[in-house]
This record gives sequence, structure tokens and C-alpha cells, in this order.
Amino acid sequence: MDLPVTLPRREFSDPDAALEHARAIYDAGIRHLRQRMAEFVGGASMGLRVRACYPQLRVQTDTVARADSRLAYGFVAGPGRYETSLTRLDLFGDYYREQFRLLLRNHAVALEVGPGTHPIPVHFSFAENDHVEGTLSAERRLLMRDLFDLPDLAAMDDGIANGTHEPAPGEPKPLSLFTAPRVDYSLHRLRHYTGTAPEHFQNFVLFTNYQFYIDEFIKLGAELMSEPPGQGGLFESGADEGYTAFVQPGNVVSRRKGLPLEPADFLGAAPPRLPQMPAYHLVRKDGAGITMVNIGVGPSNAKTITDHIAVLRPHAWMMLGHCAGLRNTQQLGDYVLAHGYVREDHVLDEELPLWVPIPPLAEIQVALEQAVADVTQLSGYALKSVLRTGTVATTDNRNWELLPFHDSATTPERRFSQSRAVALDMESATIAANGFRFRVPYGTLLCVSDKPLHGEIKLPGMANHFYRERVNQHLRIGLRAVELLRAQGMDALHSRKLRSFAEVAFQ
Repeated sequence: MDLPVTLPRREFSDPDAALEHARAIYDAGIRHLRQRMAEFVGGASMGLRVRACYPQLRVQTDTVARADSRLAYGFVAGPGRYETSLTRLDLFGDYYREQFRLLLRNHAVALEVGPGTHPIPVHFSFAENDHVEGTLSAERRLLMRDLFDLPDLAAMDDGIANGTHEPAPGEPKPLSLFTAPRVDYSLHRLRHYTGTAPEHFQNFVLFTNYQFYIDEFIKLGAELMSEPPGQGGLFESGADEGYTAFVQPGNVVSRRKGLPLEPADFLGAAPPRLPQMPAYHLVRKDGAGITMVNIGVGPSNAKTITDHIAVLRPHAWMMLGHCAGLRNTQQLGDYVLAHGYVREDHVLDEELPLWVPIPPLAEIQVALEQAVADVTQLSGYALKSVLRTGTVATTDNRNWELLPFHDSATTPERRFSQSRAVALDMESATIAANGFRFRVPYGTLLCVSDKPLHGEIKLPGMANHFYRERVNQHLRIGLRAVELLRAQGMDALHSRKLRSFAEVAFQ
């Protein structure tokens, strides 16, 4: 076996030192794989199988005692040995450091860091702009399977997140929801689906189901980038919130006026066509900016993108989009704040049973309601004229209203009425359910664009007027909600409602 220079397993009581040792192990492994892969692409004959393994973190405790903490994470569930593999120390360094710090504070035991047993698939060692496999012949690509480790789906399942993972006797318990190979797999999928590198994703994510919202986000981002730092009225508070760049698909970076360009800014290029779910990023240096993704219409895309963004451990994601109003008292343009969901999207039934409740999260609910009040300048009883809180139903049948009405016991109308649903779409319950599943705080604020049960569908003129009047305001509400959530601090945002009684330590 052709292995990199082996670094020893060591114990640490300092999170920075533990992080640097993990980084050294990872970097040595990546250098080894890249060098051997370059030789292979160049036609070299490889005598041995090439392998490098992810660094591994291990914690062992013999007591249930831990430091007093009001955080919902940062501690193990009980006595035992806990492990996780680590990856992309360049991208997750700050995140790992914080998890290390909390483990040390809560348990006062050593952090053991050393080479692990999970091989790094060679595909996950390539740099952002490497495309070496495309230069290989079909024969060399087949030979590559015999010489290098390829992605192994058995190491990437979501059993930990789903609560179905049961370690065998003597096996360690998990420290994290995701193994390193699962994380790397999602990072590669994010590039494919969104057209941007994972490095640009921010800790607050907005999803939408209409391009109109993206057009407005691009416009607002361009306006903000044209103003020097400390200026710009993008937010209702008048603050610019420290944004430094706006990134579009193809990693096209617009740097804030007055800020110097960075080397990576010159590497981006607009793609010939937009990816399946294009992402746009309003970047802050601390990563607490805003990413917006157009997921299109339907629960399949909603599940796919949240499956992958979850590995980035964002602080919150929220759905901003259009919905069908189900109540006669609603008007086109009214807002709906979801406090419950009817899950008829079906895409998560295997991972998250329908009997699992998807609770509203107070921090998100309060921020969204306050944001509507701030942007519309309405309060109290007047606010209720444009905002309704209630159940949102999500369906995978875009033409649900065309189903036969004669069998009243099974029609969607009967189910939606019994659930007290006030709005219907095809994405919100999926995004909320995956937020619950992956311990990512979630919320939904929709805008009524039609009322099919009451014969009100959008005619072309009505649609144009509706979009002009509401899209900009709706987006600003979402931006304001992010501002409010960021101001209250991350410790308060991550809810205990999302954690089980035998939970992993990592946020």
C-alpha cells in the first residue's frame, strides 16, 4: 500500500493545537493523492494501491457529568468512546475549532487526533479547478479503480442523522451527523447543482421557488456592492451588515466598492447556461452572510439541495416563495407564516416518518413576524390584515385541484380543511422537515399568488402587477429576518427542539 508520511495520534487539551494536527494529517494525505494522481494521468505505472485516510477525532469519557451549558450541542450523550472523521480543514476550520472548544469545556478530557480508517476517495482530493479524469482514456479510467479509492456509498448514508444508526458492540459512537466522505460528496454535489463553490455559501440560506426573487436579489446585491463599506441602505436598519462581495454562478465575484480584489476573484466565469438550482451569495468575512438558491418548483429539488447544504451546518434556512391561498378571506399578496406543515410531498417518508412532528421554532417565527412588521410598517391588528399564521400543506401533485371531486372522503380539499391549512405549495414542508432531520433551524414565509379553490387564478396582467408589488417587499422581509436572527446570536438560535436525547456533540 502506497501511503503518505504517517503522523502519530496525539492527545490535545488546546483546540487550536488539535485543529492544526488534523490539518497536517489531511494536507499530507491530499498532497499524496494529488501527486500520485498526476503521475498516473501522466502515464506512470503504479506498483501499489494508493491510499490516504481522513484525520479522525476521538473523545472518551467515563462519566455523564459535564459543565453546565445552555447550548443544545457541544457535549456527548453519556460515557463511552466517540469518534468522527474530519475533512476540508480549510473550509471547516472555524467550525471544528468551536466544536473542539466546547468538548474540552464540557468534559475536560483529551481530544485524540490522528489518522483514521476512512480512505479519502481520490475524486475528493482534486482542487476546485482540477479536471484530470477527463484526460484519461477509458482503459486508464478502469485501471484507476484498482489503484485509488473511489467514493463508497456505504460510508455516506444518513443513518446518524435519521436516528437509525446503531454502533455494533465495541464500535465507537458518532460525534457528528456526517462522516467526512458524506461531507465531501455533498460539497461536490453543491458545485454541480448550484454552480458555485462551497466556500461561498453563507450561514443563512434563503430558498425560493421563483426566479423573480433571484432577479431582485441580484439587483439589491449589485446596489450594495456599488457603495463603499459602511454605506448602503439594503436593510431596513440602514446598515450594510459588513458585506464584502456578491457571488453569482460560475464563482463570478463582485467585490465591494473600495475593497481590494482577491486572487480567486479572477478565476470565475459565467456559465453558458444556469445550473439546475443556481445559488447567489451575499458574503461576509465571518460567513454570516446570506445565500439565496432558486430551487424551482417541486419537493424533489427541495430535498436534494437541503440534503447537501446541511453538511455546511448553516445557522438557519428559510423558504420565501409563492403559494396558493386556501381561505376565502385571503387576498393576493398576503403573507403566510407557517407554524405547522401537512407533509404530502412524499420525498422524505423513508427518512423521516410522517408521525414525526415538525414544530415551529420560536426564534425563527418571531424574527419573521417582526421582519414583516418592520418592512410593511404595520403593527398590531393592522399587521393581521397582511399576515396570517397557520398550517402550510406541501404536495407533490402540481395539479391537485384537477383531481375528481366526487369522492369527498379522500380529496385533497377534505384533508387540507381538516388540517386547518391556510396555504399550499410544493416545497415548504420538505425544507422544514429536512431542517428538523438535520438539526438546521428552519422557517417559512410565503406570499399568496393565487386562490384556485375560490376561482382566483393569476391572469397575465394580474401576475405582472403582483410581482412588481410584492417580490421586492417579500425579499426585503427575508433579509430583515436574517438581520434580526444574526443580532440575537447563534447560541440562542440552535434550538433544543431539534436535538434528540442521544444526540451527537457537533452542532
